Amino acid sequence: MPSASTLALFSVAALVLLVTPGPAVLYIVTRTVGQGRRAGLVSVLGIHTGSVVHVVAAALGVSAVLARSAAAFGVVKLAGAAYLIYLGVQRLTAGRHERGGGRESLRPGLRRVYAQGVVVNILNPKTALFFLAFLPQFVDPTGAAAPQMVVLGLWFIALGVCSDSAYAFAASVMSRRLHGDRRSARRRAQLTGAAYIGLGLTAAVAGHPARRAAA
Repeated sequence: MPSASTLALFSVAALVLLVTPGPAVLYIVTRTVGQGRRAGLVSVLGIHTGSVVHVVAAALGVSAVLARSAAAFGVVKLAGAAYLIYLGVQRLTAGRHERGGGRESLRPGLRRVYAQGVVVNILNPKTALFFLAFLPQFVDPTGAAAPQMVVLGLWFIALGVCSDSAYAFAASVMSRRLHGDRRSARRRAQLTGAAYIGLGLTAAVAGHPARRAAA
């Protein structure tokens, strides 16, 4: 188990990273703006369920394969990018059939929102590499590494749930001003769809970290 001082230092470092917006935050915010606070909070749970998978993979050393293999990294990267673009296109298509009155007739259910959040984060190879690079810095080399990485990873996820939920609550306040007429509903659909597609394209062109470091 990490010591209290190590856990405190880790918490400070983790919070600095968590409050910086990234792809997961964008997914959560767009879901909240498009569907409301409940969908945003469900997205938070989905994203961090995916994070659990990455923590276990890092503890088992699976993430090291992504770090060493450009081919493996590329496959996961492109799969994740394709999924985000698919979500964006789906959102844009649904936006054409939106009804007025502040409620979206074709918005996905909460189970689907949760599942999509899980898939979005699992298919993000940078999340795997992040856990592989970040967690070992706080592991005591005199003890078993894997259990310590699991504890630190789960603590990071707990902090992440809190910080990302704050983003969801803030976005829900914004979304109240956007809900209303039919034009507003279409605009939300266009914005969220464009955000997913943009995020997917960005992920698709991102290079392997090891190659960028060598350049």
